[in-house]
Amino acid sequence: MARMPFIKNFADEDPLTRAMAPPPDESQEERNTRLRREADAQRISDEIDERIGQDRAAWRRNKSLFKLLLLGQSESGKSTTLKNFQLAFARRAWQAERASWRAVIQLNLIRSVNTVLDVFTDELARADAAARSPSSSPPFRPTSVADRPALFALAQPLVPTDSAGSDHNHSSTLPRPRTQPVRRAHSAHVVPAASQSKQSPPPPLPFASKHSLLKLRLAPLRRVEADLTRRLGAASVDEQFDAPEAATPSEIGSASAGDSDDLMVATPFDVAYARARRAPGEPFVRAHRSWRDSLGEHSRGRLGRRRGESSDREMDTDDATEVIASCAEAIAELWADEVVQEMLRRRKMRLDHGPGFFLNDVGRIATRGYEPSDDDVVRARLRTLGVQEHHLVFETETGSDIAKEWIIYDVGGSRTTRAAWLPYFDDANAILFLAPISCFDELLTEDHRVNRLEDSFVLWKAIVSSKLLANCILILFLNKFDLLERKLQSGVQVRKYLPSFGERENAAPVLAKYLHHKFREQMKELSPKPRQFYGYLTSAINTRATAATLSSVRDGIIRQHLEKADFV
Repeated sequence: MARMPFIKNFADEDPLTRAMAPPPDESQEERNTRLRREADAQRISDEIDERIGQDRAAWRRNKSLFKLLLLGQSESGKSTTLKNFQLAFARRAWQAERASWRAVIQLNLIRSVNTVLDVFTDELARADAAARSPSSSPPFRPTSVADRPALFALAQPLVPTDSAGSDHNHSSTLPRPRTQPVRRAHSAHVVPAASQSKQSPPPPLPFASKHSLLKLRLAPLRRVEADLTRRLGAASVDEQFDAPEAATPSEIGSASAGDSDDLMVATPFDVAYARARRAPGEPFVRAHRSWRDSLGEHSRGRLGRRRGESSDREMDTDDATEVIASCAEAIAELWADEVVQEMLRRRKMRLDHGPGFFLNDVGRIATRGYEPSDDDVVRARLRTLGVQEHHLVFETETGSDIAKEWIIYDVGGSRTTRAAWLPYFDDANAILFLAPISCFDELLTEDHRVNRLEDSFVLWKAIVSSKLLANCILILFLNKFDLLERKLQSGVQVRKYLPSFGERENAAPVLAKYLHHKFREQMKELSPKPRQFYGYLTSAINTRATAATLSSVRDGIIRQHLEKADFV
């Protein structure tokens, strides 16, 4: 009789199976506890799998969407252009979130007031010190524009970027860094009082007791500014830098471990060349966060989970609105004061040329029932942190699938953030490059050795010559034409800053045409392969004109994209 083969149960000897098996003497209570733990673990595992599936589906969907990058230096108008896209093509979504900008606009207004008060306080202190010490030097000396050397000549090659990306080696032709302003006013719009000239000092400003009283009446705005800044998060805090210094190889190496925010690059393709030290304690948030995230977290912290606490956020907002409304008369009186205006002129402070300026609208904004208008939101200023991703769903049909939804990336333009652009170049379909042409006489906030217009040319050169972006549609916006007109009408001479401009007429259209030609020729010369040049003259805060321009841009993008796919 044949012997049956012995079948060994390997499961009984599997260590993992034995470890997971319930103990032989398990009680009913222990069994119930174990089953609950296993059910919870299975639920968590299923949630993770579902989230992975959703992320995979979103990635596949996003992969097929049209991607537009908004590039340019800080304060070039990228975020304003994004708002114009939303206003023109996603009107319902725009209206749904317009009210949330009230706190931002209020903060912009208060910051302008407090900036004026800071300068006013400094002037009073200087005047008081001069009165106590008659032999001391005058408290203020204006800066003469004529004393500043020419910055660069566009007729000559612009500052080259070597293998290390070190365009700073040529900065000896640029003026010395300007000292920091009293407060946080952007250096691009301010020439501080510390600058000296050979002109005779003007007579002392005739301050009176009413000015000190104005300062006391506006003191509550300090607390409101702090509250709104805390609510809006790091996006509401403007970057401030000391003069940059050379970075050693060891510093560049250590930066990769976590200090990359302190390193600057002229273009996203360069190795970091210098470090700009942030103001102590300056907060920051990660690239995927926005001011609405911070505002939401603040609201959730205040609201809790009970419905009875739903009025806390309204009370918080109403507190700021109430204080601003109660100070409206004093704000208007401060801004209309002739002595204050003369003080700002002597300091070369052009607050109305900067972003987020609302002092001319105090009577409308500093009210209890204020609701932001479209123009208010477009003009509002918040600093872009890292790279922000926005999905734009077009509400009007164009007959093309690529015009149904776009992903628009709004990037921080400071030299400390440009290294973060590179990963987004891989699958970009189009780049909208913004070059502010009104800043031909201004310096970068983060690097006072570099002219802002020169910086735009350096960036444009890197973008158009990149083989990685050879298949990208490139659109150029020569932005802030309105500010250029006002600046030239005030008497600023272009040829003092751009010698290659020569004896051409000192008029905004002439300079705009000249720069348009320079950008176009640089693209024609440096592009890896021939491509169409799209160049537009814009004033991004002019919503009507910008809407027409964006419609042309969208139609041109759609047509060229379809031509690449051989559909037309």
